[in-house]
Amino acid sequence: MALLDVSGVTLRYKTSSAVVTATERVSFTVDKSDRFVLLGPSGCGKSTLLKAVGGYMSPSEGRMSISGREIRGPGADRMMIFQEFDQLLPWKSVLANVMFPLLTARKLSRKDAEERARAYIEKVGLTRVVDAYPHTLSGGMKQRVAIARGMAMEPDILLMDEPFAALDALTRRTCQDELLQLWSETKFTVLFVTHSIAEAIRIGNRILLLSPHPGRVKAEVIDVDKVGSEDGSAGRLEKEIHDLLFAGEATAH
Repeated sequence: MALLDVSGVTLRYKTSSAVVTATERVSFTVDKSDRFVLLGPSGCGKSTLLKAVGGYMSPSEGRMSISGREIRGPGADRMMIFQEFDQLLPWKSVLANVMFPLLTARKLSRKDAEERARAYIEKVGLTRVVDAYPHTLSGGMKQRVAIARGMAMEPDILLMDEPFAALDALTRRTCQDELLQLWSETKFTVLFVTHSIAEAIRIGNRILLLSPHPGRVKAEVIDVDKVGSEDGSAGRLEKEIHDLLFAGEATAH
């Protein structure tokens, strides 16, 4: 059984003047330990899909389930990380921010929550700022705290909505490296949204390509982590994905 099963999902939401169809009949599955990327141009519904998986909106058509259980709302089995730097509580220290959802969900005692929080703060390399407050941290450091907070809950799946998009190129590359290193240590499952083909290839082992609005599945690219930059295969895959996204009809890869 797939960890996450998205079957024929159409998502619609209301604006002040219309009903917008964000995605149409999207289907995919995510297996345990996948680094699964939703890739497509702005407005293709990929972030809306992530919110639906998070339980923050319901499909107009289709079904979503995690570990065989239909998704009917948010839950501790899914943790979401956004691209905004203000997702941390400004009046709490790094340690308190990472502990907060553990205590709120009543998963652990305060002592055990602190022990786990410190362990994940160490994993993202922020032990030296454990007592610092968000306003003293760089954007990259804030994102690493958010990742530590999500990981500390030990969810079934980590949902990441363009978490590095607002960072400068060097910091973004560093954060990508750290995420991959953390994955190699714990093999957590991640559903990652991006509009960058290069980032999708770097992060994912599977990539789902979505068409422009409304989002429909154009292709799925598998075994992405087998390509390399040194032999030129990553560059060739980037061109192939670009062609799949912006030319031709829906296809399988």
